[in-house]
Amino acid sequence: MDRKIERATRKPLFVAVGIGAAILLVILVLATRDASTSYTLDGQRIRTSTVETGIYEDYIPLRGIVEPERTVFLDAIDGGRVERILVDDGAFVEEGQPIVELSNTSLQLDVIAREAEVSEQLNNLRNTQLAIEQNRLSLKSELIEIDYQISRLDRLVTRYVELQGKQFISKNEYEDAVDELGYWKSRREVTRESQAQDEKIRLAQIEQLESSVSQLEKNLTLARSNLDNLLVKAPRAGQLTSLNAELGESKARGERLGRIDDVDRFKATALVNEFYLSRVRTGQRADLDINGTRYDLEVNKIYPNVQASQFEIDLHFLGDARPDIRRGQTLQMRLVLGDIESDAVLLANGPFFNDTGGAWVFVLDEDRAVATRRDVQLGRRNSNNIEVVGGLIDGDEVIISSYSNFITVDRLFIEQ
Repeated sequence: MDRKIERATRKPLFVAVGIGAAILLVILVLATRDASTSYTLDGQRIRTSTVETGIYEDYIPLRGIVEPERTVFLDAIDGGRVERILVDDGAFVEEGQPIVELSNTSLQLDVIAREAEVSEQLNNLRNTQLAIEQNRLSLKSELIEIDYQISRLDRLVTRYVELQGKQFISKNEYEDAVDELGYWKSRREVTRESQAQDEKIRLAQIEQLESSVSQLEKNLTLARSNLDNLLVKAPRAGQLTSLNAELGESKARGERLGRIDDVDRFKATALVNEFYLSRVRTGQRADLDINGTRYDLEVNKIYPNVQASQFEIDLHFLGDARPDIRRGQTLQMRLVLGDIESDAVLLANGPFFNDTGGAWVFVLDEDRAVATRRDVQLGRRNSNNIEVVGGLIDGDEVIISSYSNFITVDRLFIEQ
């Protein structure tokens, strides 16, 4: 007799497999999540700093270059060929001392032409003055002749009046004499009017010619002064530097020949990061230490242009004491931005600031085995310290080395 064999159930096996798969999936998810938010690094490759309360000095270090406080540039005013070099580069010169002699044939010919033009105008002026004077003398002579005729006829008419009353002369003779006297009197008035008009014209012509000659003489003086400028002289005393001239070389108009530096007074120029653009002002103090002696400087000019994330400032020395420095020398200075010293919670400055912008840091736990990302508020900073405004307390140990390799993670595992 056949017996029915019942099939064994597989339900418990399916359940066990499902549970195992779920556990494996959770482990994979956790492992994947942990890998995306954590990073393991060697503890010997990091630098740390402990947050502590101390004295904050609000300054920034500057690297300045020594330059003369006053500089005068030498330019070829009219240009020309270098004929002589009278002073060597680097020599000290006095005001008015000749430095370079140039020659310019075109300028010399221009001066000769102007001299000839002035001479021609002077001759024209003299000829015009002579002609006007001759005309004036002619009019004066004519007026004298008219006055003579009037005087003669006046006496004649007076005698004719007496003779006509005694009937010694005819009426016609008397009337002719009266008419002739009237003619000469009328001519005298016309001559005087003509003389006055000629005098006005004469004065205007002479004034115009004199003005023209005066202008030509000024132009000639200017041309001669330009000729004098071919001998380049020192406009002030100082040290001649950057002399750029060779014998026989042609220099264009306005081309730079060199410079004269004032060796008695120097200034320092420095480049400052644009991060401090709003905090740097004229009048701020800086200090400099040379061979154990401190010197004070002051910001007296801020250039507005920003290039390569930096702007330039000028600083001049205060007081009578001057350090023994030379043009082009490098100086290490400290520019004070605010109160020199104040109490603050401090964290050492480091490369991390450039990676996070001061918005967050990695803080180590007590065992220095794990570092956790923490948001912070940082304030002022100098080359050594950063002021902590919030997010950290005394005793917190912070990684201050670069975060560039793990900037996207939340937690660091430190291998000792």
